Amino acid sequence: MLKNYLNLLLLVAFYSCKKADAPPPQKINTFYKETVTADDRKTITAEEAKTYHVNKTYHYEYRTGDPGNYEYNYDVKGINQKGDSVFGNINVQGKFGAGILIDSIAEIEINTEWISYGKLKASDKKGNQYDLVVK
Repeated sequence: MLKNYLNLLLLVAFYSCKKADAPPPQKINTFYKETVTADDRKTITAEEAKTYHVNKTYHYEYRTGDPGNYEYNYDVKGINQKGDSVFGNINVQGKFGAGILIDSIAEIEINTEWISYGKLKASDKKGNQYDLVVK
């Protein structure tokens, strides 16, 4: 009889225990954006203003953020696929960035990628390619 009670107790304990689901991954609250967009260069947030830094020794116009999470702003110039001149302003965080180029016709929203020191490849939403250098 004691054995039956033990078995019943084990069965109740076994079926009443649920496997705990792992909690969903939590996103760390931070003012850093996961990607840089062309609109980032238009305004500086209050959080970014706290770390705003200008140093004309380097090519960037200004820098915001903390070590490991800097976002740089650059004036750039270059050529499009046809060889026409373009210029503009971009923000870059890490290897990638975004900004606006101006050619003889209009403003063009671009995404950029560093290819070497001071040189970037860029593309617009239509797939046009641009070769850029930091001014």
